Amino acid sequence: MSFKDLYGHSEYKSNLAHFAAMATLAASDGQIGPEEQRLLDAFAHKLNISEKDYGEVMDPANKYPIEPPVSGELRLERLYDLFKIIFADHYIDHEEMILLKRYAIGLGFSEEKANDVIEKSVAIFSGKIPYEDYLYLLKH
Repeated sequence: MSFKDLYGHSEYKSNLAHFAAMATLAASDGQIGPEEQRLLDAFAHKLNISEKDYGEVMDPANKYPIEPPVSGELRLERLYDLFKIIFADHYIDHEEMILLKRYAIGLGFSEEKANDVIEKSVAIFSGKIPYEDYLYLLKH
């Protein structure tokens, strides 16, 4: 097996684990709504998840390990993807917060950093950011 084949498999495995985490968060309130389903379908396509693996991930009995990326920027991108799924129904509940924190720590964030990133992200996604932060985001 070539290095490229080995790397490609590793990348797919990481994408599959990330997709599984998104599916778990989407279903954490007991159901996957239409907007969450649309986002999951879009992420499955973006991450090149096979139909077979898609079906296995959507089976609630299956569990997938978190595959933490090396890059800090990619870790933030993974969290961003999860926030898009969570806020598809315009609401974040307590169970989703617990899963999100567990996932952030699994990605390699310290507990303190995970809390900080999650708190700021919730403010951004829920539209409850101070004007100064809004202005900063628009300018940068």
